Amino acid sequence: MKKTHALLLLCAGLACTVAGCTSSGISADSQRQLETVLDDSPRADSLRTLLKETPRDEQEAMAYLLAWMPQGDRDTMDLALLRENVTYACRARAEFPWTKALPDSIFLNEVLPYASVDEVRDAWRKDFYERFAPRVKDCKDMRAAFDTINRIIPQVVGVEYNTLREKTNQSPSESMRQGMASCTGLSILLVDALRSVGIPARFVGTAAWHDNRGNHSWTEVWLDGVWYSTEYYYPPALDGAWFMADAGQSTPGDRIHAIYAVSFRPTGDWFPMVWNQESRDVHAVDVSQRYIDLYGQQTQTIARENTHTVVTFVMYKDKQHSTQSEDRVEANVDVFCNGVQLGGGRTAGPLQDMNDALKFLLKKDQTYTFVYENARGERATVEATVGADPVTVTAYME
Repeated sequence: MKKTHALLLLCAGLACTVAGCTSSGISADSQRQLETVLDDSPRADSLRTLLKETPRDEQEAMAYLLAWMPQGDRDTMDLALLRENVTYACRARAEFPWTKALPDSIFLNEVLPYASVDEVRDAWRKDFYERFAPRVKDCKDMRAAFDTINRIIPQVVGVEYNTLREKTNQSPSESMRQGMASCTGLSILLVDALRSVGIPARFVGTAAWHDNRGNHSWTEVWLDGVWYSTEYYYPPALDGAWFMADAGQSTPGDRIHAIYAVSFRPTGDWFPMVWNQESRDVHAVDVSQRYIDLYGQQTQTIARENTHTVVTFVMYKDKQHSTQSEDRVEANVDVFCNGVQLGGGRTAGPLQDMNDALKFLLKKDQTYTFVYENARGERATVEATVGADPVTVTAYME
C-alpha cells in the first residue's frame, strides 16, 4: 500500500513537470498501468528508483516503457540497457526536426521501443545512432532520411539474406556477428535503424501466404501520417515490394493468412510468431485490409494503363511427362527482372484443376528469370521474354 502511494505521488509530480521528450507529462493510463504492474514486479523498488533518477525530460518515455513492456522484460531486462535506449531515443527527438514533429503517441509506440518481437534484448540504439545519425544529419525531411537509411543499411551493418543463419528471430548483434539473417532478422535490423534516427517503424508479417508456401516478414515506415511497406533490400517504391500480390490475397481475421503489424502497447490482439507459436506476448493489429485495398488499386491502375500482361507458369515432372494434370508438380517459384524480385508463388499440383495455374501479372516487353529448386535440391532457372500477349512459361522438376 505504501509503495502504491509513493508511486502515485511520484507520477503526480512528474505529470506536472515533464516537458521535454513529450510535453504532456505521464499520461493517466500509463499512471494507472504503472500502479498495477510495478507492485507485481519482484524488483519494483529498482524500477521506481530508475524512473525517479531518469532525467526530467526523459521521464515520460521511461514511464511508457515500464508501463507497457512485457512482464518478462520488466522483471529481468538490464536497466542500463533500458536507460540507454530512452536516452538515445529522446536524443533523436531533440536533434531531428522530423522526430520533433511527431505526435507523442507515434513517438512513444513506434520510435521509442527497444525491440520488435521476441528477439534478444540488445543494446543496439546507441550503436545504430552513431552509425546512421551522421548519414542523415543533412537531410531536409523524414522522407529523405528514410530513403538514405533504407538504401545504405546492408553496407553499414554488413548483413545479407541467408537462410543458413543460426535462428529466425535474431537480434541486431546476432545478425551482424554472422553477417546473415532471414527476412525476420533483416526486418528487425531495418526497424531498429530507422528508429535510431527518430523515424517511426514497425515489424509486419504473415504466418503464411494464401497458398501456404511460407511466412514472410517486412517493415512498415510512418511518413506524413501514413504507414507504407518497405524491405531491407530497398524495393522499387514504397508499397511496391515483390510480395504485394500475395499480401493482396491475405484474409483478415485468419490467424494464419492475415497480415499483422506489431505494436509495443497492447491492442487486444497478438502477433503470430511462427518460430514461437505458443507466445501471446507480442501485441499486434490486423492490417490485412490495407494490403487488399492497395493491391486492388494497383491492379486497377495496371489494367487501365495496359502496361502488363498475364504470365502463366507451370511445372512438370520432366519433358516426357508434361501433358496431363497428373504430370504437374507443386513448387515454390520466384520471379526476377534485372536482379530485382517482383513476385513469387506456388505452382499447381497433380490434383488441381487444369485451369488452376500460377499466374503473374508482369510488365510487357521485359525479360524475366523464374527461380525454383529442382528435384536434386539445386537452384534452377527459366528465362522468358514477355511481349504484349499473355504467355505460358514451362519448367521441369527433373
